[in-house]
This record gives sequence, structure tokens and C-alpha cells, in this order.
Amino acid sequence: MNRPILYGLVAGLSLSTGFAQSGLKPVINQSADAIESKVIAWRRDLHEHPELGNQEFRTANIVAEHLRKLGYEVREKVAVTGVVAVLKGGKPGPVVALRADMDGLPVTERVDVPFKSKVMTEFNNQKTGVMHACGHDSHVAILMGVAEVFASMQKDLAGTVKLIFQPAEEGVYTGGTFGANRMIEEGALENPKVDAIFGLHINSQTEVGKIRYRPGATMAAVDQLTIKLKGKQTHGASPWSGVDPIVTASQIVMGLQTIVSRNVDITENPAVVTVGAIHGGIRYNIIPESLEMIGTIRTFGDAQQALVHRRIKEVSTHIAESAGAKADVEIGIGYPATVNDPALTDKMIPTLEALAGKENVIISPVATGAEDFSYFQKKIPGFFFFLGGMAKGKSPYDVAPHHTPDFYIDESGFTLGVKALSHLVVDYMEMNSKPTPTSAKAKKVSK
Repeated sequence: MNRPILYGLVAGLSLSTGFAQSGLKPVINQSADAIESKVIAWRRDLHEHPELGNQEFRTANIVAEHLRKLGYEVREKVAVTGVVAVLKGGKPGPVVALRADMDGLPVTERVDVPFKSKVMTEFNNQKTGVMHACGHDSHVAILMGVAEVFASMQKDLAGTVKLIFQPAEEGVYTGGTFGANRMIEEGALENPKVDAIFGLHINSQTEVGKIRYRPGATMAAVDQLTIKLKGKQTHGASPWSGVDPIVTASQIVMGLQTIVSRNVDITENPAVVTVGAIHGGIRYNIIPESLEMIGTIRTFGDAQQALVHRRIKEVSTHIAESAGAKADVEIGIGYPATVNDPALTDKMIPTLEALAGKENVIISPVATGAEDFSYFQKKIPGFFFFLGGMAKGKSPYDVAPHHTPDFYIDESGFTLGVKALSHLVVDYMEMNSKPTPTSAKAKKVSK
């Protein structure tokens, strides 16, 4: 058989089986480049109109309307304001989910840009601005771009794409489950059942064009700490007549630091125990009867988490007892650790390296921040990575970190985000698609 005829048969075979998904990449790249200005415009609009967790009504409406116009099956009001959309490809294959979080933060913006947020609200009994100070506006805009790219090639996709626009990643103060956890409870990973999920996070301290990731434990589990101390009130001039909870609290704060420095094996993973506030007392010459301490705990892995929780209770209660006080320790379990499935990560890294260049795909140290993408990863294999959003030539030490009033993102990195998520999907589909009986027959003939 001569070469041109063989090539034609093989090409036809690949397209018919769904194994030519990687051949869609040039089309993806061209489409992503063409809609760059749209993605930036969406992001700027969302940035100017941020909404707090479970209040993302405007954002959700924009997303749902966009997806419906593209032909997606759209489900709204999942986990209060979440949007789930499904696009069934023209060929059989796996179901791949992509997630973007939508909520802003109670931060008053200081960045002088034309689309600066001027939104104000009441939060935790304080007047504050609202700002996309963690880049969730970028995530939404990038995923809206991915949605448009895939809609244009629906018939060529060997599988199903499910887009999850999630509320309340930063949390809410209304109790109950929220964010990713609640979306799972309300069926975001079902009908159709998702095989794998991918997500990204823009990073203001990573240079544009670079991607950071880590196999396994990537971001910390986050738990909330409350310690209520009860002493004995007395006059500040005669402390021997009472039990001082303020001095006791000081000793507990110092004692808690030894958990990380002396109990945790930091050669494996770090841990953090931070007391963020102490509330107690009313007057300069009165030793109060009680006070309350609150803080945060960051750990990696179930065993480390159990160790740190146990030692916090032991250290706090025993120091309090030694002073004649009583400590009541409460630990509220928050997000689990964000753990990238090792096998999935290993398979998908070549996709990112081929796109961005091997030198631009970097393994990162673990991050002590937390992400509720971890709930999805508890249910199905998931891969979460960081996308550069810092202008080239800048130093990460000189730019504002996330959750601050001066947080700033260079928008020139968005197109790489659109391409990265799209490439991951088509490569995953190619790896997990099976040949149809017809294509198997064609293969036999071509031999």
C-alpha cells in the first residue's frame, strides 16, 4: 500500500475513534487567541462588580446566559448560586469537569484601574469594600472562554465536558455546608458522572507564562481554633487574689508554637498553628474572669492533622490547669488538604509542558493556603495548578499577595489558562477513549 493512501486511512481511523483529540489543539489555540479580548472584558466587568459568597447572583446570571447561547445544558442555583453546564461531544468518551470559583472578598480595593471595584457592604458587623482580591473573576472569565472554545468543536469531542461555576470558595458565615462541598451534595459530579476534574488558580506572584503545580498534597487542610479560658476575676493591683486568664493565654500561645517546632516532622510537611485574636478584659485595672482566643490550623494529611489537634488540646488544657484556670478547646473542621491525584498528575504534566514549555512548568513547594477544590478531589481524581499572573520582570517579593487591597493581576496570562484547561480535557479524552467496533474493523483492513 502506498504511503498517501495509508496516511489517509490512518487519519480517518483516528478521527473516527476519538483518538485524534490532540489534533484539536491547533484549533483550540487559534480560538483561544481570537477570544482573548473577550475574556479580558468579561474579567474586567466581573472585577468591577464583585459579590461575596452565596451572593453571586449577577455573576451567575452572566455565566448561565453565556453558556445557554453556546448550546450547553445549564443548571442554575446549585448550592445557592452555582451554575453547572454540560456539553456532550459528538463521540463517546469520558466525562471531564472543569471548575471556576466565583466569589469575592470583604476587601476595599486600592488598585487604580478603570474597572476598580467601588462596591461596599456590611460584613461581620463592619462596613467594608468588596473586591476580587484572590482572582476568582479571572477564573470565571477563563472558564467562560473555555466554554466558547469547546462549543465551536462539539462534534469533534470524544466525551462530555462539564463546567462547574462554584460559589462561596472563600466561605460564608451562615452555617451549614457551602461552596464545593454543597455543590457535591447537590449532584454537581453526577448526571453525568464525572471521571476527572481539573482546576486552576491565578497567582499574583508567579510570572505570566509560567505554571506551578505539585503532585500529592498541594495546599493545606484548614481548621478553625477557639479556646475559651476561665480564670478568676480580681483587682489588677492584687493579682494573687485571682487567676489571670490573660497571662495564661500568653503562655498557651507560646506553648502552641512548640507543636510545630517539636512535635511535627517538618521534613515531610509543614504545619501552622496561628492565634489570630484574643478578646478579654474591659478595664486597665481589672483582671477579667475569662477570655476567648481564636486562630487557624493548617496541616497536610490525616495523620498530621490528628497529631496537631491532639497536641493543641493537651497543651492548652494542661497549661491552663497549671495556672489554676480552665481551657475549653473547640476545633472546627474546615477544608481538607488539596491533594493532586499522583497518577492523574503524572499523566497530564506532559500536556502542560508541551503547551507552555518544559522550563515554564515548575514543581512548587506545598502552600499553607487552603482551597475547597479539595472536596472534589476527595470524590474523584483531580488536578489543580497555578497560573502565572505577575507581569514579566517583576519580583514576587515586590508585588501584592492575594487577599490584600493592592492585589493585581496581569491579564496577558489568561489565554494560557484557556489553552491549558482545554488541552488537559482533550488529552484526557484521548487517553481514556475506546475504539468503536467499526474503527477496529477499519484498523484491521488498513493492515
